[in-house]
Amino acid sequence: MRRNNLNRIGKDTLIMPYFENTSFDNHEHVSFFSDPETGLKAIIAIHNTNLGPGLGGCRMWSYASDDEALTDVLRLSRGMTYKAALAGLKLGGGKSVIIGDARTQKTPELFEAMGRFVEKLGGDYIIAEDVGTSVEDMVSVSKHTSAVVGLPTKEGSDHASGDPSPVTAWGVFLGIKASVSHRLKKESLEGVHVAVQGLGSVGMALCGYLHKAGAHLTVADIFEGNVEKAQQLFGADVVSPQEIYGVEADVFAPCALGGVINDETLDRFKVSVIAGAANNQLLEDKHGMMLHQRGILQAPDFVINAGGLINVYYERMNQIDTSRTYTRDDVMKHLDIIDVNLRKIFEISDQKNISTSDAAEDLAESIFLQPSLTQEDDHAAA
Repeated sequence: MRRNNLNRIGKDTLIMPYFENTSFDNHEHVSFFSDPETGLKAIIAIHNTNLGPGLGGCRMWSYASDDEALTDVLRLSRGMTYKAALAGLKLGGGKSVIIGDARTQKTPELFEAMGRFVEKLGGDYIIAEDVGTSVEDMVSVSKHTSAVVGLPTKEGSDHASGDPSPVTAWGVFLGIKASVSHRLKKESLEGVHVAVQGLGSVGMALCGYLHKAGAHLTVADIFEGNVEKAQQLFGADVVSPQEIYGVEADVFAPCALGGVINDETLDRFKVSVIAGAANNQLLEDKHGMMLHQRGILQAPDFVINAGGLINVYYERMNQIDTSRTYTRDDVMKHLDIIDVNLRKIFEISDQKNISTSDAAEDLAESIFLQPSLTQEDDHAAA
């Protein structure tokens, strides 16, 4: 494999444009990788490994610029650190992005090249699927590294978990129930109006859970086929991607990309709760307090969407210790921590009059900001 333009930013290497990025948060390691033979252009960011190696999905997206891709991977990897800490996992935060159109530029060879790249990091980063990638892509990755999770289940195998999206969606469903209970004082979702933004694998699965619970759905997605499916399966009302922000509902559930809570959208929300699967929903930290001041309860994204990470963590533990068996029951029991964490965070927010995002970050930092474990322990924990 030919490689060029490989730059690594570690703790002792100063490449100022990247350290000056507003989303840089003392990340331990950032790598840039390109492979001309496959067209791969990728970035891996490892935020913090105090609790264990960084685990996070690989996103493939048509970024407008390299800087946009860098900002995204820095923000996403940081969120994974906080997510793992609050989920009670022996993991740190990592993430990767591939710059490209997932609908037209995917090849098995591209993901094999990504696998070789991941392997060079020596287990410090464990890759999984994310927006624009799939379990099949992870199979290609796995040909060159064992630091991969979210592999498809096979008959006779007890050490793969398959697509984590349904588990992520169930965790978000539990988080919506906790949020509605706290803000609306309702213990059932029967008749609760939820506006769902984004109908990918997680958003669509979430709609299924909400529909079964009796919720009324309004949905939006950039792909017409997805909204038609939601109409047919769940009787959902449909609005345009821009109209979804102004829908008068009980809950706004962002399940697409990040930054949807910003200066332009804040005044348009007509909901009591924001709770969804999207990462980095707040464009800036200030927007969390602005929601709080408007009386809108936000379930912090790195708390409510932890289900997928919890799922692949159990898969990884079973890969390392083959005497153990991956079971979905174990994962589902662990998901109860989402409800517990959210109720604790909402209580702290109310008591201290701070945003739920600030309350969640304070709680997570009290867990992971500690002396690093030994490298041996880090790798064993993952």
